[in-house]
Amino acid sequence: MFVSAVLFDFGGTLDSNGITWLDRFYPLYVRQGLKLDRKAFSAAFYESDDHLAQRHRLDGLGLEETLRLQVRDVLTAIGPGLDDMAERIVQPFLYDSRDSFRKARPLLEQLSRRCKLGIVSNFYGNLEGILASEGLLPYFSVVADSGRIGYTKPEPELFLHAMNHLKAGPAGTWMVGDSIARDMKGAETLGLRHAWLRGERPQSGACCERVAVLDSLDELADCLEPSALV
Repeated sequence: MFVSAVLFDFGGTLDSNGITWLDRFYPLYVRQGLKLDRKAFSAAFYESDDHLAQRHRLDGLGLEETLRLQVRDVLTAIGPGLDDMAERIVQPFLYDSRDSFRKARPLLEQLSRRCKLGIVSNFYGNLEGILASEGLLPYFSVVADSGRIGYTKPEPELFLHAMNHLKAGPAGTWMVGDSIARDMKGAETLGLRHAWLRGERPQSGACCERVAVLDSLDELADCLEPSALV
């Protein structure tokens, strides 16, 4: 089967090997000596995440500046007097993200010569600028950022926005992401082939029998070979 387009999630997929922001951030906060159980941290994380674009003007901000605002808002939600921890949390997260970008570039370069690439992400509205500042934007023909489009995964409209821009039909389009609930279910609804970057989760957690399960993003190229498309 011919592959005409590949859609990628961003957070947890391009910036890490299948590990969500919450799961990446939590140990960085604990390392600072904060006595936080996972439930309390999740509440503070999502309080920041859900309101970041309303609290701050994000247009023109790169990844480092966006992470800094997100972390400072989390620290504010946890308690007073914690701002001095922000950089010790932001910098290792940023370093790991950029290391993942570096590792992803050969794959993106290879795929961009074969088919059209796009981003479909639940983000804050400034993802296109972040991709540009990190040198990744030239690989992608469309960036469907929920903060810009007004829909969130798994709603089909976000996927369809990207597919319509790429002039790609469901039969020839793949979705690659780390979230079963958002990426894989959204792709299933539209009849897209889909690849799950599982991170540290067991393969038994896959969404369906047709999903391609990836231990690392560089395995994707083999999934898209004609011999693998059965």
